[in-house]
Amino acid sequence: MPDGQEGNGQVTGSQDDVVAIFEKKANRSVYAPPKFATKLEEREWVKHRLAQAYRIFGHLGYDEGVAGHITMRDPVDTNTFWVNPFGLHFSSIRAQDLLHVDHTGLILEDSGPQRILNKAAFMIHSTIHAKRPDVHCAAHSHSIYGRAFATLGIELDMLTQDSCAFYKDHAVYHNFRGVVLDEEEGLAIAEALGGRKAAILQNHGLLVATDSIESTVHFYIALEKSCQVQLLADAAARGRGIEALKITEEDAANTWKTVGGVKGGYFAGLPQFQALERREALLPPELRMDAPKYWPKHG
Repeated sequence: MPDGQEGNGQVTGSQDDVVAIFEKKANRSVYAPPKFATKLEEREWVKHRLAQAYRIFGHLGYDEGVAGHITMRDPVDTNTFWVNPFGLHFSSIRAQDLLHVDHTGLILEDSGPQRILNKAAFMIHSTIHAKRPDVHCAAHSHSIYGRAFATLGIELDMLTQDSCAFYKDHAVYHNFRGVVLDEEEGLAIAEALGGRKAAILQNHGLLVATDSIESTVHFYIALEKSCQVQLLADAAARGRGIEALKITEEDAANTWKTVGGVKGGYFAGLPQFQALERREALLPPELRMDAPKYWPKHG
């Protein structure tokens, strides 16, 4: 019997294992990013993908005024990154709007026209990108349930299969001191994150950092929903005079192996981009946000 497959024909194992089986059968990679002839071509693609990630966040309501940011390490100059211009709504961001920033906060010449940098975005993300060479994409926003959960100053309980994606893979940053406007605060957040993929910033919001845009989008959504589930479960349990049932340490660790990997996170994130492309394919051509070369064939 093939590895990862039960007698009933169902594929089992981690997301990474399952994808590997399908890749072997298809003789191609289904979760690795596309291959490019040059780093400049790759840059064009990641800018396109990052702009899509912002529009996904906008669709999900993760905006709060001008707060929130997603960054992507530049594939040409890996000591720089791309970020949204300050004051442009997530749902309106196109690839050509993005700012190209170095680790001193300098906005580079190939940036978009609205050259205003969110200082908090720079202070948090520049430090994470500098300290974590494995992190290509980091996301922070003031999404509602993450923000509500962050007021508790606690880690997630392992209540569901989905929350186990963060078993021993998220941190809580307790030292809230207002808007992050200095380097020291950015360093402290990066140190609290450590080698994990996520952090709950007390009285502030959520932070996710992984090796791809797709994985970061997936795990940010998963973390936001896990916060929502725990708030609902705890409230319902207290109303009944009981406690929500927690998954055992052993089962949580084993479940993390299945749902917590960043490669599987890339694959799990792809449907969000497919859904965005489907929604935008219904728009008149003059209102589409992507360059025509990226329009889906079915649009």
